Formats: sequence, structure tokens, C-alpha cells
Amino acid sequence: MGLKLAISGKGGVGKSTLAAVFAHLAVQEGWRVLAVDADPAASLAATLGMPEDEQHKIVPLAERRALVEERTGAKVRQYGQIFKLNPDVAGIAEKESAFFRGIHLLVLGAIERGGSGCACPESVLLRELVADVVLNKDDCVILDMEAGLEHLGRATARGVDLLLVVAEPSNRAVEVAGSIRRLAGEASIRRVAVAGNKVTGPADEEFLRKAFGGAGYIGSLPFDAVIPRADRENRAVFDVAPPELLGRFRQLWEQVKAKAAESTLQKS
Repeated sequence: MGLKLAISGKGGVGKSTLAAVFAHLAVQEGWRVLAVDADPAASLAATLGMPEDEQHKIVPLAERRALVEERTGAKVRQYGQIFKLNPDVAGIAEKESAFFRGIHLLVLGAIERGGSGCACPESVLLRELVADVVLNKDDCVILDMEAGLEHLGRATARGVDLLLVVAEPSNRAVEVAGSIRRLAGEASIRRVAVAGNKVTGPADEEFLRKAFGGAGYIGSLPFDAVIPRADRENRAVFDVAPPELLGRFRQLWEQVKAKAAESTLQKS
């Protein structure tokens, strides 16, 4: 049985850090891991600790013009076309992902269109691909989302075992987290949890617990200078975190798996 985890939150709250550490922990536990960078500000490759020369080889799928046109039957950046709304995405996850330390990484990229939710060939292909990996794979799939659920259609959203919303102790981050939770309810995502990040002490923890009450708040991670330092040095937090900090990540990972398992039981 696979695990399908989507991680969202306001930009800068550390969701990519969580996605990367969770991916490394899952590999360590023997999972076959597919990490999907669905944030237009793609940073998951770097957060995983991938060397810069390998990062530069990755071309986001939205920019793979030949692949988009082959699978959708439409020319990119041309209006008034008829194209497949359910393109064949077979093999894309396996063939087009980068591979690093046991993790298959798919970088979706940004859709260069005015407005949101456009029915352009690129967006249709990416949405079908996300649906395929969520609904048809038995792997551990970790989706690093933007502050929303842009790539999740209604059926796909129901296939997610857990949406983890990350919030730092600030009013703006809490507001965004609340908006994401409302979107999740509208998309029929069965299981939503909130995790705090960059917590500096009891006051921050109390602020987050009060903001989210008993509605799925599963714990927090402390602020630690090792995390921004790892980013500056292009190293994985998983590799440089001191034992106590890595232990906190492991505790949160166990909470995530337990919440996701509840969702899986509801589906069966």
C-alpha cells in the first residue's frame, strides 16, 4: 500500500524542507519514493541536497514542449485549438524523473499563462500526470505544493491520504493555512493536518495551537540555524541536522504516517 502526501503552506514556511526530509526518511525505511515539485518556485531538488550540476540538468515538464505536444496533440502557446483533455501520461513519471539517492523527482514547473486554471495543453498534461501518480501508484508520493491546490482535480484530491499544511507562528501564515484547509474541504480531501515550523519557544507553540485548536494540529519543528545554513551551502537538512533536530523530524513523520493511515482505512 502506498502513501500519498501533499504538503502546502504560505511561501517560505519551510514546506520544501519537510518534503525533502520526509523523502529521505521514507527511502531510509525502504519505500520507493516519488517526490513531485508542484511549486512554480521550484526548490525541492536543492532542498534534497542534489548537486548544482545535476539540478541544472532538470527541465521542468511544463517547459518540455515536444513532450507536451506529443501527449496532448496540440501546439504550445497557440489559441483556439482542440486537444486531448485526458492525455496519455503513461511512463512519464518513470522516464522523465530525475533520480537522486533513492528518490525519483518530478519537477512540474510553472504555466506561463495569464490568469489561473487555464485549460492549456501544459496544465492539462500536468494535472493528468498528478492524477496518475496519486491514484495509480503504490509508491510513497510526496507532493510539494504551492499555497493552494492548483494541480489537484477533485478526483485526484480524494486520492491524497493526507494534506499537511505547514504554518509558521505569524498571522499571515495562519491565515493562508486556514484558506488552504477550506480549499481542501471543498475538494473533498478526507484528512488534513497542520504542522508548525520555525517555532522559537512556548509562546510560538501556544500561538499555533490556539489558532488551530484541536483541528488536526499534529506538532511542530523548532527554528534552527542549521536549516538556512544548509540552504546556503546547498546541502540537505537531512544530512546536516543534529540528532535532536532530526529526531523532531522523525516524530513528525510518524505523526504524518499515522494520520495518513487513518485516511487509508476510511477508503477501504
